[in-house]
Amino acid sequence: MTSGSALGTLPEWDLADLYAGPDSKELSADLDHAAAAAAAFSAAYKGKLPALDGAALGAAIAEYERLDEILSRVGSYAQLVYAGDQSDPANGKFYQGIHERLNEIATQLLFFTLELNRLDDAHLDALTADAGLARYRPWLRDVRAMRPHQLDDEIERVLHEKHVVGRAAWVRLFDETMAGLRFPFRDAMLTEAEILNLMSDPDGEKRREAAGSLGGVLGENIRTLALITNTLAKDKEIEDGWRNFPRPDSSRNLTNFVEDEVVDALSAAVRSAYPDLSHRYYALKAKWFGGDRLDYWDRNAPLPESDDRTIAWDEARRTVLDAYAAFSPDMADVGRRFFDNDWIDAPARPGKASGAFAHPTVPSAHPYLLLNYQGRTRDVMTLAHELGHGVHQVLAGAQGHLMADTPLTLAETASVFGEMLTFRAMLKQTEDPAARRAMLAGKVEDMLNTVVRQIAFYEFEKRVHHERRDGELMPDRLGEIWMDIQVESLGPALRFDDNYRVFWAYIPHFVHSPFYVYAYAFGDCLVNSLYAAYQEAEAGFAARYLDMLRAGGTLRHKELLAPFGLDAGDPEFWGRGLAVVAGLIDELEALS
Repeated sequence: MTSGSALGTLPEWDLADLYAGPDSKELSADLDHAAAAAAAFSAAYKGKLPALDGAALGAAIAEYERLDEILSRVGSYAQLVYAGDQSDPANGKFYQGIHERLNEIATQLLFFTLELNRLDDAHLDALTADAGLARYRPWLRDVRAMRPHQLDDEIERVLHEKHVVGRAAWVRLFDETMAGLRFPFRDAMLTEAEILNLMSDPDGEKRREAAGSLGGVLGENIRTLALITNTLAKDKEIEDGWRNFPRPDSSRNLTNFVEDEVVDALSAAVRSAYPDLSHRYYALKAKWFGGDRLDYWDRNAPLPESDDRTIAWDEARRTVLDAYAAFSPDMADVGRRFFDNDWIDAPARPGKASGAFAHPTVPSAHPYLLLNYQGRTRDVMTLAHELGHGVHQVLAGAQGHLMADTPLTLAETASVFGEMLTFRAMLKQTEDPAARRAMLAGKVEDMLNTVVRQIAFYEFEKRVHHERRDGELMPDRLGEIWMDIQVESLGPALRFDDNYRVFWAYIPHFVHSPFYVYAYAFGDCLVNSLYAAYQEAEAGFAARYLDMLRAGGTLRHKELLAPFGLDAGDPEFWGRGLAVVAGLIDELEALS
């Protein structure tokens, strides 16, 4: 626990539920056992899958699941230790060493999914008459979705073995570079999380100085950050070419089990709505700030009547859990376990991973949440967001290790729904018109950040990856693409300077998970439609919603949304979700 005078006592996670420490005997024993078991598994099954009956193949998958869960448990522990302090060389060494060992062990298991994908459809369908194998139908469906893009076994092995010194090494370089940066601000040297927090400070001069510091330090490191971006884009282009993916985002869309056309429809709908959403809102906000233009460092500035008090951790906890409980006591009970069992790491610390995440670990353990809590209303919303992920991960764990994970698009649905519940609960308790306007403005800005900004990020990635095919992009060119996209998405009311040209460089999703970002817009629009369905027919909705979360990765988005009468493939679907955002801006205009 970390105590802060205004924030109260902030929790720090206890990773002992995974392992007692990096040098624990249990961790070493699990690695040794997994290595021996993987070798035995390969000897027992490699080249023999076509001869197995349904029961034997089901038993093989169950053993593969058990082994993969051990490896994932070890990998999760290393990831969480590293996230706690990425600037500690010992953590970096531990993280790299673990992943090299895991990669070595997993290489012996690589044959399994490759050979499964070579089984004939009719043969496999006949085998799934066995109940033990039939349980894994959803997993087999998802594994076999990759069949058209699978390479020869030796090529797959080379790609797998080189990953730790290829793509993964460049990602680590980005993480450690960002964790090591310090941003001068007045008499202090701040971390990335701290300087970004000042970008929404009530004091306009602090926001301006923070923006200058952020841009200045990023600019000093832009050659390294541009090299990382160029290298990873080229690496992706090479592998996508081998796998015959038609466009840079197609591999991500396949892993999300969403068609390219659905993503195109989402992006087109959001881009066509820019004038009615972001352009209109930021013009309105500029007027509130006394002019026709808004400096970019004022984009997330709180309104003068905003609640700028520091929200202590205990109040944030109570606010989120009460909102969850009003929707579903069962949902709140799951969420409460995170607070009662040290599953959350909340304080901002030097070297700690920036931002926030929910790590599912493995079903035999439990998820962990990482936050950088600093007492703002947005931090409360971030807590609600990540707790939504955590609840989803706990409920989906019953599906087992291979089928608990959900595509990113559906994972973000649970988190954004948690945010919506918390916002609606807080708004309901706010009667003062000025405070209500400030809350509505804050929610609109969160939605614009989730929908408009993330689609803008997606369009930026598309342009970068397409242009990279013609050669390396210099930092100035990356800045030009960034500025074009930002002007288009945020509108004429925003005023930029050259300092803003490097702001693309701190976005971690571009490095960690290319084309992840549209999942936020997908989730937000989906939640808007889900919440409208909830308001229209509350009876039984919570039970259906929790059933959707419990399904984990066993169902695709069409099947999951059918009980709510929703279809993301409907061309009008995205327009309905965006209309909710437009309606909130209408309400703000009326209040103004």
